[in-house]
Amino acid sequence: QVQLVESGGGSVQSGGSLRLSCAASGYTFSRYCVAWWRQAPGKEREGVAGIGEDGDRDTSYIDSVKGRFTISRNNANNTLYLHMKNLRPEDTAMYYCATSPRGYSAEWCRREAPDYWGQGTQVTVSS
Repeated sequence: QVQLVESGGGSVQSGGSLRLSCAASGYTFSRYCVAWWRQAPGKEREGVAGIGEDGDRDTSYIDSVKGRFTISRNNANNTLYLHMKNLRPEDTAMYYCATSPRGYSAEWCRREAPDYWGQGTQVTVSS
């Protein structure tokens, strides 16, 4: 079955950096879009960044992270990444890796609720 396992979260100060990883298994990772979503306490889950099956040629970001976050994927080792720099307190949230066999584009994966989710990794940014 599809498994998505996130890692790399932690606590950093404002302006710091983190790199999240998501190890995927149980399906053909390279064929589908993948995305990072996040959920802060008391807020709805939101799609932060998506990447299509074409990799770096098809990425999508929510406005609040453009220029600070970079999503990438390594199809050879079935891993998704999110490089985050210049972190802000408002980036504090549980971050989830997500995918769907229904989606191919970065935009779709970032905007539509995917079918499969990881367990999440916590990112906490202090001011």
